[in-house]
Amino acid sequence: MQSRQAGPLPPSRVVTDSGVDHVRLAYHYLDTGDLDGLGSLLHEGARGAVPEPAPYGGRHHIQRIVAEGDCVVVMGRLVPGLGEFVDVFTLSAEGMLRGCRRYHAGLR
Repeated sequence: MQSRQAGPLPPSRVVTDSGVDHVRLAYHYLDTGDLDGLGSLLHEGARGAVPEPAPYGGRHHIQRIVAEGDCVVVMGRLVPGLGEFVDVFTLSAEGMLRGCRRYHAGLR
């Protein structure tokens, strides 16, 4: 009988929930230009962990957040009328932002 080597355990629900709070704060800090606040949410050495700023003075409007383990997915709109996005965040074991990838749904 072969045994499978288990990978790292996923973060606890408390860590995932903390990561969701950090994601929400990241959009607030990004939209208000608070770079120090934004930096305080990043895992040490994180690269590409910040969502793109809204162009032309727009803001992020979150429509839905889905979180599981070390992954947080945000669906939203850039307002006013600048298009839709999906951001996929990766969390550290402590719930800090480690990575972010944006998918654009285009302009309306």
